[in-house]
Amino acid sequence: MPPPSPVSHRLTLTALLLLTFTTGLIDAVSVLVLGHVFVANMTGNVIFLGFWFVPHSGVDLTAAIVAFAGFVAGTIMGGRLSRHLDSHVRRWLVTALGTEALLLAVLAVLAGTGVLDYHDNRKLILIAGLAVAFGAQNATARQFGIQELSTTVLTSTIVGIGFDSRLAGGTGDREKLRYGVVATMCLGAGVGATLTRFTVAPIIGLAALLVTASAAIFWFGEQG
Repeated sequence: MPPPSPVSHRLTLTALLLLTFTTGLIDAVSVLVLGHVFVANMTGNVIFLGFWFVPHSGVDLTAAIVAFAGFVAGTIMGGRLSRHLDSHVRRWLVTALGTEALLLAVLAVLAGTGVLDYHDNRKLILIAGLAVAFGAQNATARQFGIQELSTTVLTSTIVGIGFDSRLAGGTGDREKLRYGVVATMCLGAGVGATLTRFTVAPIIGLAALLVTASAAIFWFGEQG
């Protein structure tokens, strides 16, 4: 059984939607700037790995492998934190999200000062770090058992929109939430794509602030 959220249902949804927006924001950076690789949505990377077997596909195999390995490492880290601190849910969530925010902030500084470049092999460090952060985020979010809000994957959410729709003979249950999740990630991607035309490192810094805001909701929010 997933642990109950330490805050009200409304605040829980708000925090998870912030994380979902962050996913769109950062995947826009990784795809448009770091070389057509996802750091949060691993389904895309698995498909990219399949493309690699086709000559002249243009896929950066190294980047996809680094992202995949980093994401798995992040899920392992998130899983260990969950099992170690799940009896203290607020502390667990703040520790997990605080670690993610700190990692994003460090990456933003390193990228902004030129220590990590976007155009040479140093970008692999940036890809790995971002993938670790979002692997840990996904592992944390899935503990709530809200299928629509894994914060990094939309496939099951979109399936739910169609399967439970009135057109399919369903009741339309949770329809507003599902559309909201899709719109939130789409908005994050749109904002991220727009900002990449002018800057990169501050986008990662913005992601760190949003994750921090989500952590603050779980720490200071009232129970429902």
